[in-house]
Amino acid sequence: MTTLKALEERHSVRNYSERPIPEDIRYLLDRLVEECNEESGLRIRICYDDPDGFDSRLAHYGKFRNVRNYIILAGYKGDDIDERCGYYGEKIVIKAQQYGLNTCWTALTFNKNMVKKRLNPQEKLCMVIALGYGENQGVPHQGKSISDVVVTRGKMPDWFQRGVEAALLAPTAMNQQKFVIGMRNGEPAIRIKGAGPYTKVDLGIVRYHFELASGRKTC
Repeated sequence: MTTLKALEERHSVRNYSERPIPEDIRYLLDRLVEECNEESGLRIRICYDDPDGFDSRLAHYGKFRNVRNYIILAGYKGDDIDERCGYYGEKIVIKAQQYGLNTCWTALTFNKNMVKKRLNPQEKLCMVIALGYGENQGVPHQGKSISDVVVTRGKMPDWFQRGVEAALLAPTAMNQQKFVIGMRNGEPAIRIKGAGPYTKVDLGIVRYHFELASGRKTC
């Protein structure tokens, strides 16, 4: 599966089978995490075969079932840590999709006390991503149109339109898609409209989608 195909086919999945993630896939994912941490300065890690991470009342309320593997997005405190977690977390999510795995971003519906035991005292927990073989592939959700998020007038270059289409596939908190995309001095620019607890994470996820599909860095 290509990365662009993975963007299209990835949907949030909350119910997982007991099928373990094979060692060769774990190795590839762990290598990717190491690369992301080295590039970003984050402290991302993957926990395998650990059902305690989603053993909580909130997880059951959020209808998560049988989550035995998860990705912890964390790092040392900084102004852009949430955006970096969104960007590199989604990079890992898309690669997991290519490997035949399923995922779901979550901010609250996991066992925070158990997850925090995996962190050093100086680290900030951002979010957690459920990981494994889903009992289904999830379903797409109705989102905004290109005209709803593009603020640049005139004909869009092909690469820009590809980027916008990919950005609209990005998972965002409550599927609100609070972002706009335009051009600044000939370069693509993405901004968040309004404020919210996870909008900076959303910004990182959207940036990754746009840059992956367009081949252009955003500002």
